[in-house]
Amino acid sequence: MASTSTQIVSSSSSSTPPQRYDVFLSFYGKDTRNSFTDHLYAALIQKGIRVFRDDEKLERGKYVCEELLKAIQESMYAILVISPNYAFSRWCLIELSKIVECMRGTGRILPIFYHVDPSHVRNQTGTFAEAFGRHEKEPKVDIHMMQKWRAALREVGNITGWHLHDRQESIVVKEISTRILCGLTCNFSIVSNGYVGIESRVKEIMTLLSIGLDDVRFLGICGMGGIGKTTLSKAIYERVSHQFEASCFIVAGIREETRSHSLLDLQKQLISKILMEREINIWNEYEARIVIMNRLRTKKVLLVLDDVDGEKQLKALAESHDWFGQGSRIIITSRDHHLLNRFVDITYDVKVLNDAEALQLFSLKAFKKPRLEENYAQLSKDIVNYAQGLPLALEVFGSLLFGKTMDEWKSAKDLLKENPYAEILDKLKISYDGLEDLQKKLFLDIACFFNGAYIHGIIYKLESFGYYPDFNMRVLVDKSLITMLGGRLQMHDLLQKMGQKIVRCDSTEEPGERSRLWCNEDVIHVLKNSTGTDAVRGIVLKLPLQKQERLNVEAFSKMKKLKMLQINDDNLLPWLCGARDDLHTNLEWHGDHSNTMLSNELCIMEWLGYPFESLPINFQSDNLVELIMCGSYIKQLWVGRNSFEKLRHIDLRNSENLMETPDLSGVPNLEKLELLCCTNLSKVHPSIGFLRRLKWLDLHGCKNLMRLPDEIYSETLEDLNLSGCSRLNKIPDSVGNLTSLRYLSLDGTAIKKLPLSFKRLSSLESLNISNCSRLEKIPKNLLSGMECLKGLYLASSIAEASIGIKRVECYKLSIAGVVL
Repeated sequence: MASTSTQIVSSSSSSTPPQRYDVFLSFYGKDTRNSFTDHLYAALIQKGIRVFRDDEKLERGKYVCEELLKAIQESMYAILVISPNYAFSRWCLIELSKIVECMRGTGRILPIFYHVDPSHVRNQTGTFAEAFGRHEKEPKVDIHMMQKWRAALREVGNITGWHLHDRQESIVVKEISTRILCGLTCNFSIVSNGYVGIESRVKEIMTLLSIGLDDVRFLGICGMGGIGKTTLSKAIYERVSHQFEASCFIVAGIREETRSHSLLDLQKQLISKILMEREINIWNEYEARIVIMNRLRTKKVLLVLDDVDGEKQLKALAESHDWFGQGSRIIITSRDHHLLNRFVDITYDVKVLNDAEALQLFSLKAFKKPRLEENYAQLSKDIVNYAQGLPLALEVFGSLLFGKTMDEWKSAKDLLKENPYAEILDKLKISYDGLEDLQKKLFLDIACFFNGAYIHGIIYKLESFGYYPDFNMRVLVDKSLITMLGGRLQMHDLLQKMGQKIVRCDSTEEPGERSRLWCNEDVIHVLKNSTGTDAVRGIVLKLPLQKQERLNVEAFSKMKKLKMLQINDDNLLPWLCGARDDLHTNLEWHGDHSNTMLSNELCIMEWLGYPFESLPINFQSDNLVELIMCGSYIKQLWVGRNSFEKLRHIDLRNSENLMETPDLSGVPNLEKLELLCCTNLSKVHPSIGFLRRLKWLDLHGCKNLMRLPDEIYSETLEDLNLSGCSRLNKIPDSVGNLTSLRYLSLDGTAIKKLPLSFKRLSSLESLNISNCSRLEKIPKNLLSGMECLKGLYLASSIAEASIGIKRVECYKLSIAGVVL
């Protein structure tokens, strides 16, 4: 599927009011009312052209004359059906003279010479001479009036029009309809009719449609709610509908229509509009499909199906290309990209407005002019930035602030950020309502916790929640609810607000009864007052706080269904980076943590600065996949063998009180263990050596660590960092069995020699043994088996004594940190 993008918006302008009629139709009833004129009128109406048709049955008088004059003035074009007896009607001549007076020289007078010669009209000969002879005898007609009539006829007789003599009437009717529609399109004022920046987008769509080619083409227009899909499709429809034998725009929206009516009603609506049939005797959807397929397959059709959200709708109305005649174009708008991909030939992705267009639209709504008021410029830009180019939001915000004072603007700016207008959220919520339950939960988690997160960093978290993220995130993308750009999840701010509002509606008064807590004020309230319930599924507390808070650790005991707990204290960041004197926190915990019941359904536990010496004794979560407690006060994580079957990541970096690692034999799926800068760590449990799925082991800066387990047999370990372990003086021979090891850093250790088993490290790409002051030399041919080695970092004291280095290809030699 090909794809492109557009930006579109509707607005309003108060400059020039739209004309009331497209066409004023003047004719002599006795000659053509029930024949040519009737056919022409019906054809124009079918094309959506607004026609004023004079009814000669009306009682003539001053009032009617004024109304006719007003109708002429409010019409874009005048069609004059000049028939043999046209000039015998004084009312026809009055209309004619008024039309010429109002439209002289504009090119908007379109004469049809119906079985009369244009020269007879110009020169008033033939029946026109007879008509004026009769008028001269009427006392109510003065000479001045007849001179105006004659002048008008001469002028109209000189206009090139349609001479209907031996030509087929149907062909002439079609030509006239096309001429009117083309003229209306050319005279369509983009600004005065309420569109901002649409012209270039229409051209892009027209290129994709390739109208004129004989193929049948399905075009999809896709984007999030309120972005302008319907506005764009309407603009295209107005531009090109006249080029088709039949056209239909189901403007109410397929999605809404199928909720209030059946698909059969929509099928009847389509048949009625395309075939101009009022009585549709069809009794079921299958029969209607047959009628649509059989009756339209020979017609060049333009069909717009707006706001489609289901496959059944498309199968009922436009299932296949062979339902329509050559040259047909089917335009389908939807929020569901996946749905469109299954039916259309090409999809046009509607993007949000750029900054200039957004400011113009907002200004048109807020100030009724295309430029911002100078005094309101910065406030306007703040609000426009918040709307993030969403047309619906810009229109609503601008209309809301029209005529308001500066103080009201300032107040509204803060209000709109906290609680966007219901009209906007209701429109956006339509896409959410169409999701499956699991997809709704995923959407709400992204809105509350993960907007802006890197996908690779959260994918396993979402898997642990049972969301099947690879599939369901794609559903959210297809339904225009999220995007994935640069490896990150992104959600429009207003969609995020909508999701957060849905969660708040769980309980408008008590946060502890909501499924997700992400606002610091709500989290502090729940943890301070112990108001949590089983409803709570996720908590994120982002620090620092503005004041000291005393929280009750026992509050967690009430949240037995909690799946995610994140307490991130930014005050700890300088400390984690080595600035230990900067440690401070505004959190003070009280209560008996040892008896606290942490939810056994926890999947994610991230608690920076964890204030206790161990995990609660009774904590045992079979679902835990991530345990992050950087900068904690942990002395011993747990005692004995605890079972955490799904745990994949443990991060205890900068936990200076940690003395030894726990027995990890009950954590068979551990992939990443980070213990860097655990400066008092002196003992590593032997179970580490038998973690078959461990990929990353980081013991950097563990300066009291003196030895590693003798047996290390991880088949998956790729990165082993022992830099800064200044008391570590021996590397076990078993390290040579780590066939997947790619990065090994022994920088700053006290090792005296390298095991001969190192020659078996065939996957090793980087070896850092710089600043190893006790290391005297590299054994002969030790590097010969390291076929993948690219980076070798040596101490200068052993560089010259190293044997076999020349046999290492594609490496970068660094001596004492200087690249040679």
